[in-house]
Amino acid sequence: MTPSLFLACLWLVLANVLGMLPSRDNHWTRAYVLIALGVPLIGWVWWQSGPWVGMVVLLAGMSVLRWPMLYLIRWLRARLG
Repeated sequence: MTPSLFLACLWLVLANVLGMLPSRDNHWTRAYVLIALGVPLIGWVWWQSGPWVGMVVLLAGMSVLRWPMLYLIRWLRARLG
């Protein structure tokens, strides 16, 4: 297993644990941090393991952060028409 895939798996575990922890604030700050860490990680996986593995990691990340993706899709639809 390449280091990028190991870190991607670690990111997925961390994202799931952070999603299950109770918090007084909203989860958006955690989501923004996970997105900021995940985007370069996806690029690294893509570069090191190829585009198909990168797409699998991207889809896994999108499934974990489904609410930010939903709001992004809604925002793009409103902007584009």
